[in-house]
Amino acid sequence: MPRTLVTGGAGFLGSHLCEYLLAKGHEVVAIDNLSTGSISNIEHLQGQNFRFIKNDVTEYIYLDGDIDYILHFASPASPMDYLQLPIQTMKVGAMGTHKALGLALAKGATFLLASTSEVYGDPLEHPQREDYWGHVNPVGPRGVYDEAKRFAEALTMAYHRYHGVDTKIVRIFNTYGPRMRPNDGRAIPAFIPQALRGEALTVFGDGSQTRSFCYVDDLIEGIHSLLVSDYHEPVNIGNPTEMTIKELAEAIISAIGSSSKVVYNPLPQDDPKIRQPNITRATEILKWQPRYTLQEGLAKTIDWFKQLPEFKALAGANR
Repeated sequence: MPRTLVTGGAGFLGSHLCEYLLAKGHEVVAIDNLSTGSISNIEHLQGQNFRFIKNDVTEYIYLDGDIDYILHFASPASPMDYLQLPIQTMKVGAMGTHKALGLALAKGATFLLASTSEVYGDPLEHPQREDYWGHVNPVGPRGVYDEAKRFAEALTMAYHRYHGVDTKIVRIFNTYGPRMRPNDGRAIPAFIPQALRGEALTVFGDGSQTRSFCYVDDLIEGIHSLLVSDYHEPVNIGNPTEMTIKELAEAIISAIGSSSKVVYNPLPQDDPKIRQPNITRATEILKWQPRYTLQEGLAKTIDWFKQLPEFKALAGANR
C-alpha cells in the first residue's frame, strides 16, 4: 500500500485527489491549514486509510514513517483568495514548496508540484505549450500567485537536478466541479449560484476573454498519470475546448433554465485575455485526454450546488 502525503488536502482539488488515491489503494495523509480549504470536503473520507493534520506547510512539515509520494497542492488558488492573502500565497509557493521538497528528499519520495497555467501570464502564444516562458507582470496584483508558482517550478527542478529527487510538475488549467466554494471568485462557482437565484451573472470586461474548462475528474486522472510516469518536465493538464466567458455564462443559464441576464463589470488588471492548453505532451507521453464535455461537467457541478443548504432552502421556498 503506497503512503501518500497531499498538502492542501482539504481544498477543492486536494480533496478530490485524496479521494482518488484512496480508491487506488493508497494510505493518504492530508495536511491543510484550512485558510481556504474545509473539513467538509474530506469528512466523508474518515474511517478509510486516511489521516488529516491541520498544519501550515510554510512553518514545518513532519511525518513519521515512510512516504512514497508527496503531492504539493497547498496554496490559495482563486484570484479573490490570493489577492486577500498575497504574502501567504508567496510564502506557500516558496517556503512551503521548499519544506515539501525537503521532506521528499529525506524520505526518498516522488514529489509532484501543482503548478498552474498562470505561469504563462497574459500569454502572447496561443495555445500555450510547456516550452513557452510566459508573459507575466511580476509587480501586478496577480503577480503574487504567478511568481510563487514560477519560483516553485524552478525550485522543484533544482531539487531534481541537484539532489536527484523524482519530481513532476503539472500545470493546471481552469478546472471546475463539486466542492468549489460558491464565493471563491472564479467564473463557474460565481455564475451557478447567481443563475440558481435568478440574479444577473456578473461578467468582467466584455466577456470576450477566453478560458478552457476541465472537469475535475478528468484533471485528477491526468495528475495521477503524470505521478506514475517517468517524465520530469512540466505538463499541461486541461481541456483544450476554448470558449468566451460570455458563452460560459450563457451555457450555465441554459443548463439551469434560469431567467438570469448577463451584466458587465470592468476587467481586473492583468486578467489574461486568452487561455487554452496545448496538451500534446499529455496525450503523447501520458496517453491522457479529457473525457467530459462542458455540458456533462456542468450538469454534475450544478447538481452538487443544488444540494448546498442555501439552495435547498431556495428550492423549498419556490415550491
